[in-house]
Amino acid sequence: MVRRKDIDGSVSVPDFYGKELRWQREAAGLSLERLVEGSFYGKSHLSDIEHGKRRMPMDLARHVDRVLGTDGYFERHCEDVRRARRAGHAEYFEKVLEAEKHARTIEEWCPTLFPGLLQTPAYAGAVVRATHPLSLDGEVKEKVSARMARAVLFEQDHHTPSYWVILHESLLFDAILSPPEMAEQLDRVVELAEGRRIVTQIVLRKCNPHPFMLGSAKIMTFLDAPPLFYTESLHSGDTIDDPALVEEYRRSYDLLRAVALSPDASLAMIKAAAEDYRNGKQTDRLE
Repeated sequence: MVRRKDIDGSVSVPDFYGKELRWQREAAGLSLERLVEGSFYGKSHLSDIEHGKRRMPMDLARHVDRVLGTDGYFERHCEDVRRARRAGHAEYFEKVLEAEKHARTIEEWCPTLFPGLLQTPAYAGAVVRATHPLSLDGEVKEKVSARMARAVLFEQDHHTPSYWVILHESLLFDAILSPPEMAEQLDRVVELAEGRRIVTQIVLRKCNPHPFMLGSAKIMTFLDAPPLFYTESLHSGDTIDDPALVEEYRRSYDLLRAVALSPDASLAMIKAAAEDYRNGKQTDRLE
């Protein structure tokens, strides 16, 4: 018999919520299957909620309250858990934050910034301070810590998504940090690429026209859910789950991939740029 995993409700708000959910379910004598019966969710989804790994959708919270007779408890506290889970992140990013943890593949196009999953603390701090210039030091620290926590995806051997990122050449040579810090940021990308955690390509400044000359892109696919597309601007983000529209973005991403350097050539360029920063040999690459 497989020993069930205990839940420590003191770890976080989602864990406390999950522990209460399990207690109420078992007190009612219901299995996971019985509790989700009549909802649009499976038992694995509910199990992840009990262990603090997934957010509770509002419609499922209402279903659980109705079945367990808990007088709206889980609906009332649903938003508290959601706020706790997205601490350090914007509300519009919540769906992506959840989806990253369960994605089978993640593909990104980042024309102006290294993506959050690849950022070092120094780079993330510079970005947060630039985009939120009135934030106090504690708020900046919280946002940076939250961004660093997302990178645990690359350390989980049992569930590491296939991650493919396309970067613009300007990210390598238009420094927003000191040379040693830029070298560290580039070394982080190299480390993940050489460790077979990511595949990266570079789009040169002088390249053929492509569909994503404007805007960023993040495409995620899943084993048990439709794909998602996400794009972001300064203070907002848009998540698209319509399969036909996501497929259109997928085709555009493939055309972008076609104009980029090969992964090997891209990695060599990143390594060379990092070495230049280390040796103080950085030059203007616009010629």
